[in-house]
This record gives sequence, C-alpha cells and structure tokens, in this order.
Amino acid sequence: MRSRHLRFGLLLSALTLALPGLARADISKVWLVPGAGAVWPNSAWGDSVESPTLLYGGILGFSLSPAIALEFRGSITEPEIDSNSQYLTGGNLTLNHVEGNLTWFLTKRSMFAPYLTLGAGTIHEAYEIQNVDQSTDEFAWNFGGGFRIGLASRISIRLDGRGIFYPVWDIVSQEDVTKSNFEAFGGLSFGFGGKQPDADMDGVQNHKDKCPDTPRGALVDANGCPLDGDGDGVFDGLDQCANTPKGATVDASGCPSDSDKDGVLNGIDTCPDTPAGATVDLSGCPSDSDKDGVVLGIDQCPSTPIGCTVDAKGCQTDSDGDGVCDGLDKCPSTPTTVQVDKAGCPIEVTVGETELLETGLIRIQDVNFDTGKATIKPASYPRLDEIGTIMSKWSTLRIEIGGYTDNTGSEALNQKLSEERAKAVLDYILGKFPGIQPDQHTSVGYGESKPIESNATATGRAKNRRVEFKVLNTEALKQIREEKQMVPKE
Repeated sequence: MRSRHLRFGLLLSALTLALPGLARADISKVWLVPGAGAVWPNSAWGDSVESPTLLYGGILGFSLSPAIALEFRGSITEPEIDSNSQYLTGGNLTLNHVEGNLTWFLTKRSMFAPYLTLGAGTIHEAYEIQNVDQSTDEFAWNFGGGFRIGLASRISIRLDGRGIFYPVWDIVSQEDVTKSNFEAFGGLSFGFGGKQPDADMDGVQNHKDKCPDTPRGALVDANGCPLDGDGDGVFDGLDQCANTPKGATVDASGCPSDSDKDGVLNGIDTCPDTPAGATVDLSGCPSDSDKDGVVLGIDQCPSTPIGCTVDAKGCQTDSDGDGVCDGLDKCPSTPTTVQVDKAGCPIEVTVGETELLETGLIRIQDVNFDTGKATIKPASYPRLDEIGTIMSKWSTLRIEIGGYTDNTGSEALNQKLSEERAKAVLDYILGKFPGIQPDQHTSVGYGESKPIESNATATGRAKNRRVEFKVLNTEALKQIREEKQMVPKE
C-alpha cells in the first residue's frame, strides 16, 4: 500500500512542478491523456477496503467545437483489502470504469480552461467472496469538473474530480443500492491534428508571432509584427495614405491634414496659420519680398518700395496724389497743383531754374563787365550767385558757359573777349560754390558769331551781348523731368 501511495504522491508532485511553465491552450483536434489519481470506493464494501486508493487511467478526446469535446475515459483500480475483512477474502478487488463524456470548456482556447464533464458507461467489479470469484457489470453515470492548463500548443495538464454513480449489492444491508465513488484524476494531455492558432488573425501563428496583439487588417512581417512604411504611426494595411511624408501629422486612417491649405502638411508646416492664397516655401512659411507686410500670393503689388504704406492688397497708398507714397512722403498734404521732389515735398525754384529745367538753357544779358575787359562788375554778383545755386542743386547736369558779344570792334578782339568773359564767369561760380565739380563744366567764347538780334540797333546789340548756360547732357535733364523734380505745374 505504501508503494502505491508513494507513486501517487510523486505523480502529483510532478504535475505541481510543471505549473510554472504554463504557456498556451491546447489547440488539437484529438488528444490522449494518460494519468493517475485517487479513488474513494463507496461504502457498499463496508470496512473491507482502505480509502483512498490509487487508480490508473486515461482519456481519449475529440474536439467537436472550441468549447465542446467528446471524451472516452477509462480507469482501473485495485483497492487494498483489509486482512481482517469478514466479507472479502483472498485480497482481490478490481474496479474497471469505462464511459463516454461530453466535456464543456468554459473558456475557449485559453491557457487556463476550467471545464464541466457529464457522461455514462459501465463499471466492472471483480472480487472474491468466501473464496468464490464473482464479477458484475453495471450501468454507471458520472459528472464532475476540472481545468486544463496549457503548457504548449499541443501539451497541457488535466486535473479533475468526478462522482461516479452505479447500483451495487450492499454487503452490509444485503440489498441493491445506488452508490457513488469519488475519484480525482491528473494527467498530461498530448494533442494531435488541428491548426496552430492565430489570435490576432495576421497570418502568423501564435507560437511564432512576436507581436500577438496586432490590430486586425495590419500587414505584418515574418515575425507577426506590423509594418509602417511611411513611419506615421498607422500600420500598413490600415493606412489609407501609405506614402505620407515623414514628420506629417496624420489622422486615425493615416492621412495627413493641411489646416491652412498652403500645400505643406501639418507637422511639417512651421507656419500653420498662413493666410489662404499666400505663396509659401517648403517649410510652409510665406515670404514678403517688398517687406510691406502683405505676403506674396496675396500682394498684388509685389515691388512696393520699402517703407511705403500699403492697403490690404499690398499696393501703396498716396493720399495727396503727388506720386510719392504714404510712409515715404515727408509732406503728405501737398496740394495737387504742385510738383514735388523725391521726399514728396514741393520744389521751390527760381525763374532761372525753371528756364534751365524746361529748356535746358539759361540766357542772361545782365552780367556786366568793365568796358573792353573780362572783369565782372559787383552789381552782377547776385545774378551769378543765383545761377551757381542752380548748378549746385542739379549737380548731375553738365553746363557749358558761353560768352557772346555784338559786332562792335574787330572780330578777333570780340572772340578773345568772349572767351575771357565766359571763363571769368565760370571761375567766379567755382570760387563761390566749392561743391561744384570743376571738370563737369566748361566755358566757351563765341564772339560775335551767333547774334540773336540785329546788331543794327542799340537794343539788338544789347541782347547779343549775353552769357548762356546750356545743358550738355540732355539725358540727365530728361531723367529729372521723369522723376517730377520740376517747377510748379502750370
């Protein structure tokens, strides 16, 4: 008896030591469970047997569905006979039990699966009474429960307990009664057939799947781990915009957004609030080439001078209509009848200045010299100072100072005198206005060769005695006119 109990204890210890290695549920279609356990024979045997006693047996199972199985069970036990038994002699008692059961696993395909079992079959009793061998076969039914613990995809532990009910001849009461044996059973289940499970339905079986919780529909690699080709956090197969640029913000379907509609995706766009219609660079930021505060794409006047006040379209305003934009106009209330300089302020000009800018020529007869000499009389200084001021103001103009005489005296004398007087005028102006560049202006004497009136009269001769200031670079004069740097409008 001790040896049987020792074997039973060793079996239970082995099953207990196997528990830390739990892995997964058994996925087999067919399984075989050899094992052992203990049985507590019913009281019909009186004090003839000792309880509990070791049993050996096994289960042959067939999966009908993930939760329901048909199992055939068999066991054999030979209880120890009390040597002092007054009923059983010879020391022999054998109980063989065979039945078919329906087993319901309460948790489908899980590692730890409790179950209930119910079935019927026969129990064979073989014993010796008063040295006479006897045996009976009785209908028996049973119910019980237990649990299955997965060790591998096709190996698991089975532990259960059942009550087995059948009619027996009660040795004590000497009549047929229904009695029950209680048995505990444990064994290792070895499975066959059935496909390996794929819990996340990604095509990679659980025992190979390193990413067992992949979302349904995601594409995976050979290890069962999802792919994300564009690195946006939405897996391939679920990503409806599979080529999203790196760094772009995406929604649950993997598609990027562009909140300011500038063509640069959110997440990449460093200027996410760009006004609609603006032209942007690769980072989503608009540019403003003329620095007027209105960005390109919206700016309808993209070449506005820096400093000009502009409207919402980026075009400069000119409240006084003088051609100089607000913001640069230092005289913003100039009357519309006045022409202005670059600063927008009215140009104050003399009659001589107006004559030079409009005709390119100033002609004066009131520069007086000593008779027969090139000495300028002081009374002529104010008039020459006026001309010098004009030459200083319009410094881009190249001026020729021409001297002219009437026909009084010899022609040679008149030629020499006109040259000397023209040079005297230029020397005076250069001396009085040191800012004027000497090499920009010349003096020429024309003598009596170019009269503008008849020398036959005193009046005509007076007009022929003159000094002329003539613009040589007419291109510069034209530019001045185009820039409106002129005298008041007529």
